[in-house]
Amino acid sequence: MSEKIRSFIAFDLENDSVVNRIAAAQKMIMQTNADVKLVEPKNIHITVRFLGDISPDMVEKVYAAMKNIKFTPFNIQLTGLGVFPTINYPRVVWAGITDGAQQLTSIFEQLEPQIHDLGFAPDPNGFTPHLTIARVRSGANKQRLVDLVQRQEHYDFGNIRASCLRLKRSQLSPKGPAYSTLKEYCP
Repeated sequence: MSEKIRSFIAFDLENDSVVNRIAAAQKMIMQTNADVKLVEPKNIHITVRFLGDISPDMVEKVYAAMKNIKFTPFNIQLTGLGVFPTINYPRVVWAGITDGAQQLTSIFEQLEPQIHDLGFAPDPNGFTPHLTIARVRSGANKQRLVDLVQRQEHYDFGNIRASCLRLKRSQLSPKGPAYSTLKEYCP
């Protein structure tokens, strides 16, 4: 039986200033005493499509699909905190994407039928451009968290340049996930 590779397609954050602003927002989140698990700043990325477990031979097929995506490098402005699924039931705290959201959606829409042809089911959640920065574990101090999110809806994280789409491997461990790049497409 061949090894399975837990994988996703994403843009990495390659701007230390943005990473530092995310870490500052995470510090504010922790000060609410909400029951959250922060995403390590070095692991934060913009997921275009989660693939799940794939076989090693699927890596090249997914990469070929990625190379069919038409885009030129573009800027992404990261602005504001928000939550999924709703403000009344926050499970994920995210940093929003303003400029660049249309380009990201276009990339997702180009990619989706190609990976469907490879046997992947359609993404049941569709695509909402964002960066996950924390996961909510329970409702403890939920209102304080919600108040912070609402106060920081215009928080300026800065911007990044999206130039390389990457097929990433996610290795889970008790210490948290470790990500590595399997393939990189830089048109």
